[in-house]
Amino acid sequence: MSSYWAFWASNRYVSHAHVVLESPQLASPELSFSSLLSGGGGANNADMLLLRDYLRSVDMLQYLVENANFREHYAHGGGDFFTRLSDEDAPLEELHDYYLKRVSVELDEYAGVLRIDVEAFNPKEAHLIANLLLERGEQHMNDMGRRLAEEQVKFLRQQVDQLQASFEQTRQALVDYQNENGLVSPTGTVESLSGVVSTLEGQLASYKAQKTALSSFQSASSPEIVRINSQIAALEDQIEKEKQRLAAQSGNALNSLSSEYQRLQLKAKFAEESYAGALSALQSTQVEAARKLKQLSTLQSPTMPQYPEQPERLYNVIVFSVISLFITLIVNMLILIVKDHRD
Repeated sequence: MSSYWAFWASNRYVSHAHVVLESPQLASPELSFSSLLSGGGGANNADMLLLRDYLRSVDMLQYLVENANFREHYAHGGGDFFTRLSDEDAPLEELHDYYLKRVSVELDEYAGVLRIDVEAFNPKEAHLIANLLLERGEQHMNDMGRRLAEEQVKFLRQQVDQLQASFEQTRQALVDYQNENGLVSPTGTVESLSGVVSTLEGQLASYKAQKTALSSFQSASSPEIVRINSQIAALEDQIEKEKQRLAAQSGNALNSLSSEYQRLQLKAKFAEESYAGALSALQSTQVEAARKLKQLSTLQSPTMPQYPEQPERLYNVIVFSVISLFITLIVNMLILIVKDHRD
């Protein structure tokens, strides 16, 4: 086995890449105790784990088969019997297991960095696969975000159409109510009539005061007293009519008209605000759907290997030799113990 590691094991070149997944939108970072403990890298870990899962997926493998000759390289690229792909036409399940042995994608949760290592039998293939992983991974995250945004846009458009119809309906109901009662603003009319009633009541109080003053030195049949009584009666009659207009037990009383008008007005205002809010949400969501939602920021671009990092021949030879030595010692001790018991 030591001779295998020393002479037979094929060279494997490793391309390394370190990336973080970011959103282009500006956001002020929040300082908290948890962020200090996590090194400030945990805010985007959920998206990074989604990206890691996709890079390790069968879909990603199939993309590499189509664009990087994955099967051909690992089956006929110069690998030894134990490291090469045994069958170029291997089933997808076996190929995926082999893929996970040659491509490592791990998340450093403390730093919030995704570390990608790709092993291949020549430097160019390792570099190519690492680049394709980054390009396809970023595209997948953006496609996934856009699909979600497009679903939201579709839903919001339906809501906008419904709210627009509701808004137009409530506005038309308000106009029809105004036309039906011949009043632009029943509320304003009520306020105006209330002012009229207050003015008439003030005049009535003034005439009653004059009557009281004249009654102290004139008889009830005097022309002055008769005139004032007529004016008082006329004022009282007018005040009663205006009050009946404001609040009648039956018919189109202004207070009922005003109450219904206010209800329709509030309903129309609510529909207008809902419609405006839906339009604003639709506009912002359309912008989100159109722009680049996620961006892979490269901390270390995929490297072009200069020498084979794998296998670690000297290390593997030493480890295997030490393990073999211990196994040999244990076996010899067992043989000696068995011989002693036989004697």
